[in-house]
Amino acid sequence: MKPRLFQAVGLTGSVIIAVIFVQKPSWPTPDKLVIFMTFVFMIFSQARAMLVRLAPFIGLLLVYESLRGLAPHLNSNVNYTFMPYFDKFVFGDLPTQSLQQLLWNGSVMWYDFVFYLAYMMHFVLPVGLALLIWKRHEARYWRYISAYLIVSFAGFITYVLFPAAPPWMAADKGYIDPIIRVSSDVWAALGLDNFPSFYNHVSPNPVAAVPSLHAAYATLFVLFIYKLFKKRWAAIAALYPLLIYTGTVYQGEHYVFDILAGIIYALGAYLAAPYVAKWFTGLIKSLAKRFLKLKSNYSSNTKNV
Repeated sequence: MKPRLFQAVGLTGSVIIAVIFVQKPSWPTPDKLVIFMTFVFMIFSQARAMLVRLAPFIGLLLVYESLRGLAPHLNSNVNYTFMPYFDKFVFGDLPTQSLQQLLWNGSVMWYDFVFYLAYMMHFVLPVGLALLIWKRHEARYWRYISAYLIVSFAGFITYVLFPAAPPWMAADKGYIDPIIRVSSDVWAALGLDNFPSFYNHVSPNPVAAVPSLHAAYATLFVLFIYKLFKKRWAAIAALYPLLIYTGTVYQGEHYVFDILAGIIYALGAYLAAPYVAKWFTGLIKSLAKRFLKLKSNYSSNTKNV
């Protein structure tokens, strides 16, 4: 494909996807993001380079999400009580109920949209930062990717060992006093639609509350911003995890315990990432050498025939 035609296809595809999203807003899942970014990078003739770096990250995230859907089938002993007991022990009352008494007025307000839009950035901001690190700090790229994968798969193991219900589910089953699942009201008000994608066919896990990966991803996001970019950008970026921490508790998606667990997992993944990245890059180089050796041997044998 000629460069100009390649760029034209990229521009056309980007516009079409943007128009579809505006007309039928849907959850920005990893598979949708990588398709959109492929078209965008086609405009700049960098789609192949982007896919080489980003596709493994997206692919592994989708593998994780697929495994996450298996977790409730591996362990059906769902915990409904430990998290609210912890929150009540620390705060006296459930923070979810306290925040809803303060902020929920029976209908969706402007700040509900703010909290939920931050919630929707769960994949968008990590993928966006991955692209930025690739362009600005490529030497740190695999450390960044490793941190997110570590926290994701550590979360999956925890979901299998400790299935935990979110506040809205505990309230529905009578384990805690009634609360409103504000996120559902915001979803309806935004008119979001489950636009068909691979991600939509991955079984969800409603009892994957501990740790909160929304909190973990947001914490990693600000840690890497602080590490790789100027401190003033880290101060601005810190608004994102604060919105996640507060919004997910207020809207009935998580307890404070879940948030704290997510933060701890993120810190552990951040510290472990350099070692995992070193092992991973060594593995890639080893496989590349083996491939080149096999290719060389094949070429030599072909010439001798």
